[in-house]
Amino acid sequence: MTKVVSMINMKGGVGKTTLTFNLAWHCAWMKNLKVLAIDLDPQSNLSQYFMGAEGYIEYLENENRTVVDIFEQFSAPSRLVGAPRELEPEEVIYNLKRWNDGSLIDLIPSRLELAWTLKNPTDKSHLLPRFLSKVAHKYDLILIDCAPTESILTAAAYRSSRYVFVPVKPEYLATIGLPLLARSIEEFKLLHHDQKLDMGGIIFNGLRRSGTPPEQQQSMRNVRELARNFGWEVFESAAHHSDSYPAGSRDGKPIFQTNYARDYVVSEFSDVANEFLEAIGYE
Repeated sequence: MTKVVSMINMKGGVGKTTLTFNLAWHCAWMKNLKVLAIDLDPQSNLSQYFMGAEGYIEYLENENRTVVDIFEQFSAPSRLVGAPRELEPEEVIYNLKRWNDGSLIDLIPSRLELAWTLKNPTDKSHLLPRFLSKVAHKYDLILIDCAPTESILTAAAYRSSRYVFVPVKPEYLATIGLPLLARSIEEFKLLHHDQKLDMGGIIFNGLRRSGTPPEQQQSMRNVRELARNFGWEVFESAAHHSDSYPAGSRDGKPIFQTNYARDYVVSEFSDVANEFLEAIGYE
C-alpha cells in the first residue's frame, strides 16, 4: 500500500527540503522503493535539488508542466493550456532516476507561480489528492515537501497524506510554528472524519555534534515538552549539522553519495531514515 507523507513546519529554515531530498534518495537507493517527490513550495528548492539549477531552469524554459498545473488545470484558458481540461499524469511527472531492480525517483516540480494559487479564493485543495489517486498505485512512497504556510497548499497536503512529519532545527523560536501546526491538523481532522491523518513525529535537524550550546539544549527541551502536550513522538535519531548536506544538495547528490561526507554523518542520517521508515510501517 502506498504511503503518502507530508514534511511540514510552519516555521521556515528548518532544513525540511534537505531532509526530504535525502529521505527520497535513501528510500529508493537503499530500500529499493518507488518514490514520488512532490514540491509543494513556491520557492521550488526541492525541484532545484533534484534537477540541478541549470536543469531546472531549462525545464521551465521549455514550458514543461509543474504542480501549478494540477491546481490550475480547470482555471480560465491560457496560452499554454488552452481550454480547461484534466491533466494527464505523464504531463507533470518528471522521471528522475530508474534502476534495474524497479526502484525509482520521480518528481512533480514546482515553480514560483504556485504563489498565485494562494491568492485564488477558490478552494482547490481537493485537486492534488484527486490527481494522486490516479498514480499512487505506481509508487511505494510519496513525499510532499510543503511550504511553511497555512494555506490551501497545506490543506491539499493533508488531504493527500496518511502521515505528517515535522523537521525542527533546535534554535531560538524553534517552537513558534508548532502550536499553529497542531491547531491546523486538529481543525483538519474535525472537518474530515473520513480521512486518517497521523503525526509521524518530530525530527531534529541541524544539531551540533558536540558541545551543544545551552540555547540549543533549552530549545530541544521546549520542543519535547510541546510534543508531549500534543501527544507527538520525537525521533530518537537526529540529523546533525554537516557542511556535506549543502555540498551534496548543490551537486544533486544525497548525503551517502556526497564527496568527502564523513562516515558518521552518513550513518546518522541512515538512522533517521530507518526510524522514518519504521514509523510509516516499512520496517
